[in-house]
Amino acid sequence: MITELVCSAVALVLYLNTLNADFCYDDSRAIKTNQDLLPETPWTNVLYDDFWGTLLTHSGSHKSFRPLCTLSFRLNHALGGLRPWGYHLVNMGLHGAVTGLFTALCRPLLGGGPWSLLVGLLFASHPVHTEAVAGVVGRADVGAALLFLLSLLCYTRHCGLRSAYTASSRDCQTRGCGRLRAWTWLWLLGSLVCAASSMLWKEQGVTVLAVSAAYDLFVFQRLRFRQAVVVLLGKKRNTTVLLSLSVLASWGVLLLAARLYWMGNKPPNFSNSDNPAADSPHLLTRTLTFLYLPAANAWLLLCPVQLSFDWSMDALPLIKTFSDWRNLHTVAFYAGFTLLAWYGLRSSSSPDSKAKETNGKAHLANGKALTNGHSYHPPDGNHNNHNINSEQGSPKTNGKTTLNGNGFTKTYQCSPRTTHPSLPSLATLPSTENVVVFSLGLLSLPFLPATNLFFYVGFVVAERLLYIPSMGFCLLVAVGIRALYVRLRTRGPRVVLLGLCAGLVLLYGIKTVLRNRDWSNEEMLYKSGISVNPAKAWGNLGNVLKNQGKMAEAERAYRNALYYRGNMADMLYNLGLLLQENHRSSEALHYYKLAIGSRPTLASAYLNTGIILMNQGGLEEAKRTFVTCAEIPDENLKDPHAHKSSVTSCLYNLGKLLHEQGLQEEALSVYKEAVQKMPKQFAPQSLYNMMGEAYMRLNRLEEASHWYRESLRAKPDHIPAHLTYGKLLSIIGQKTEAEGYYRRAIQLDPSKGNCYMHYGQFLLEQSRLAEAAEMAERAADLDSSEFDVVFSAAHMLRQASLNQAAERHYERAANLRPDVSTLAQ
Repeated sequence: MITELVCSAVALVLYLNTLNADFCYDDSRAIKTNQDLLPETPWTNVLYDDFWGTLLTHSGSHKSFRPLCTLSFRLNHALGGLRPWGYHLVNMGLHGAVTGLFTALCRPLLGGGPWSLLVGLLFASHPVHTEAVAGVVGRADVGAALLFLLSLLCYTRHCGLRSAYTASSRDCQTRGCGRLRAWTWLWLLGSLVCAASSMLWKEQGVTVLAVSAAYDLFVFQRLRFRQAVVVLLGKKRNTTVLLSLSVLASWGVLLLAARLYWMGNKPPNFSNSDNPAADSPHLLTRTLTFLYLPAANAWLLLCPVQLSFDWSMDALPLIKTFSDWRNLHTVAFYAGFTLLAWYGLRSSSSPDSKAKETNGKAHLANGKALTNGHSYHPPDGNHNNHNINSEQGSPKTNGKTTLNGNGFTKTYQCSPRTTHPSLPSLATLPSTENVVVFSLGLLSLPFLPATNLFFYVGFVVAERLLYIPSMGFCLLVAVGIRALYVRLRTRGPRVVLLGLCAGLVLLYGIKTVLRNRDWSNEEMLYKSGISVNPAKAWGNLGNVLKNQGKMAEAERAYRNALYYRGNMADMLYNLGLLLQENHRSSEALHYYKLAIGSRPTLASAYLNTGIILMNQGGLEEAKRTFVTCAEIPDENLKDPHAHKSSVTSCLYNLGKLLHEQGLQEEALSVYKEAVQKMPKQFAPQSLYNMMGEAYMRLNRLEEASHWYRESLRAKPDHIPAHLTYGKLLSIIGQKTEAEGYYRRAIQLDPSKGNCYMHYGQFLLEQSRLAEAAEMAERAADLDSSEFDVVFSAAHMLRQASLNQAAERHYERAANLRPDVSTLAQ
């Protein structure tokens, strides 16, 4: 227990500097803009939406069904809103818990002493985990890993109780056997429930069922490949083991079928920039690249020097020919993996390596080893098994101590009944070969969904996806170091080896702490990724700099991104938006059109193109642009909510254009279409207010009143609705109520000259000339650069017979618009 606590504590300490981190990268979409986290959204929505808040059955859905993880985000939101530290605290705590459980799992595999401590520290400090722990959305991987380990530990317990029940079923009392059998299957049920929960936290979690099967065959049963085949398919198959494995397989098939049905029986669609290899038309390119990707991921585990928040686009160039030198990496990776698998699965032909028949613990029948998990005896320094004295249960060592496979010198006492059946003692540790096989399974099986073998995925490399497979890597490293330690005969080399292990853990820890700093905010994160994925990093950095008001630096960042990848529609649009905000409309229009050419479904680019054309007087072209935008379907779009918002805004602006042209009926038709299409997160107050104005122009005052009230209900502090509703109340004779709305508009924003102007007009209609003149003066002073406000103020002052003040404001209006020749007629 102390070892587990130490490793968990180290895991927590290494990630303390993430508590002050902000939301970064994918956190924005999964948390800050995810409607499923809001208290007003029914919690049952998480059962029908994907991880990002899109309906699972929608063609543009990511199909990432992770309701348990989303519910944990929702709980965070309920307790602390959008304060990031609470989210990071949960991630850090989950990582500490996972580290402790993983260390506990490895203890029966590696024994006591430094080896379980080593594997726990390697996992706690591995830098590849930073994305999963420091990035809030990485909770999907960390939470799934926690339930993954709980499922696996439950299954190890089931194996031990199953073995004890099988061994004692013939001579035990009926009640005792029944109780033991019940507990055996209850632990299996717990394993299945945890496996399902892990899958509901993240899809990868379902692979624990395959890992559990590998544990049963190669660790608990201590079988080699041929023996495993006999146990599963031979005439004298082990029915109890076969039953457990059949339950695992059946449950896995059921879970996968249910998940496929729930997501609409369709795989997700991804853009070609997310997974360029999947979009390649050439079979050779796809094959060579997909074969290389596991090697690239393995290198991140082996040497996590260069890490990145994103590996899409051209971060890993496609392998198009056999002459690409990276094919050597591919060959080396698969050769090494094959050799390790052969080492672990081969059937030994040495007589000394075969377990002797002792105390009925191991028997050979028809060439098949029938064991209950207690037939293994630790090897000596030459990895030879000792003969066991059948009477005393101790190894024949001629009075000498023996170097065990755990790296310690002691005489073994092999009494399997003295330990818990599912937790072997040092004397019953599995062989190095068996642990190697299990390590390879733990490394490779959870990674299988990301290999593109079964379906294309939306990434080429994702560091957080390596969180669970890294357990197998850490275990493989630890068992390799243990084997080397056993072979070293003198104290000096062993001390050096342990020192190198400590140095490795220290280097990992330092790298992790430094990498956490990159995840402290988006600016640092994107800067750190420029060397790996310059197009994506520069583009996202431009967004950060723009939000900081650093417009010149943001423009340079956008142009740098387009230098590396000139057809990025998002970057073309973002650059256009920056130019538009800096009143460089012609340049902005150019980039908007380039963005539309690169991605014809980018509704936001149509929206801003139409607005610029409308402001430039190109009303007919603006109309066509808005209409085209409104007709774009939302199928196969990554973010259908944002698309619907842009389409709604296009319809709003089209209706406003028609309204200004006096086409009120057409404007109302467009507004109604906008109301039908607008998504839940769209702020409708301006749309409702414009509907009210259109009805008012048609003299349909009752309907106008309804939509003004709807606007105020949607946003009680919406100033334009206060002004327009006040005007309507004045028309229908409710003067007191009308004045109240005008006054509230001024209270909401005393710096808006337009509010004083509307109130002054109302006062003028009531013949309260002095008060009207005062409001006009305030309006003109506050909005001195607005021609309409200054001109209206002059007109009101003239009507109030304040001719000198009126003349002064007429002159100011003339200076603002010299093209208007007649001002005071």
